[in-house]
Amino acid sequence: MTDQAISTSSSARNKNGGPDNTPDERTRVLLVTGMSGAGKTSALKALEDIGYEAVDNMPLSLIGSLVAPSRRTTGQSVSIGAMAIGVDIRTRDFGVEPLIREMDNLASENSIQVSVLFMDCDDGELIRRYDVTRHRHPLAQDRPVRDGIHQERQMVSPLRERADLILDTTGIGPGELKRILSGHFGLKNKLELSIFVVSFSFRNGLPRDADLVFDVRFLANPHYDPGLKDLTGLDSAVGDFISADDGFAGFFDGLTGFLWPLLPRYVAEGKSYLAVAVGCTGGRHRSVFVAEKLAGWLNTKGQKVQIRHRDLDVAKK
Repeated sequence: MTDQAISTSSSARNKNGGPDNTPDERTRVLLVTGMSGAGKTSALKALEDIGYEAVDNMPLSLIGSLVAPSRRTTGQSVSIGAMAIGVDIRTRDFGVEPLIREMDNLASENSIQVSVLFMDCDDGELIRRYDVTRHRHPLAQDRPVRDGIHQERQMVSPLRERADLILDTTGIGPGELKRILSGHFGLKNKLELSIFVVSFSFRNGLPRDADLVFDVRFLANPHYDPGLKDLTGLDSAVGDFISADDGFAGFFDGLTGFLWPLLPRYVAEGKSYLAVAVGCTGGRHRSVFVAEKLAGWLNTKGQKVQIRHRDLDVAKK
């Protein structure tokens, strides 16, 4: 499991210890925080698209009265659905300790289910974003952006440790961001695992949100066969070549045998999204074929699966 996206939430269980598949009557509150420039605004827009009521930069002192029935000043019954609330160092009366106290207070409300999303990004990418937008970092008005980022990272580190999900947005576009958020925070009536299978090239780094990574560079490489080099793992000839490797069948049986017992355990622990990454050298042949075969196998088992070949087009250039 990579450390870019870490889920630490636990699920409700029924009296027999299994997952509770009954609808959760509690109001879902997702606090979106993290590094300035890491994509909080984009995340709130994506969450709004999937059904959340999104509020950005609300003063900390008002959050409780908005979502907690016990702290409303009026006696009126207010019905609210799932809410996503953006909070960062630009929020009025922001403070790490007050925010953590507010998180704990909300978590103590029986009518509220609280989760925390921490948006992060590589320092170099953050600097590039500030340069492109010509915005000043909130903590570096008269200093280099890098200094403000360093100061902010130290300041918000306790929030990162408390997060249910740490999402590194380096190199992630709006569509990919929405897919990841839908997988982790989609509004479902029962516990359900969405599986995302992605092929990739190790040359271009690991997928940022990968939970499980499998390296298939040990398989016979079609790249060195002149008749297959210009094809991809989507072509049957490439699939036949890889399948003929005397190590493939045992590997794939072992892969599915390893993965299948984990799925109900993930569901029982409240995990709603699983990203399985399959990598090879170029991201064009072996990883693509194995990812397709794995997604197909999962589909035959009745699993909800999406697939993406991250570096297939890149590898062709």
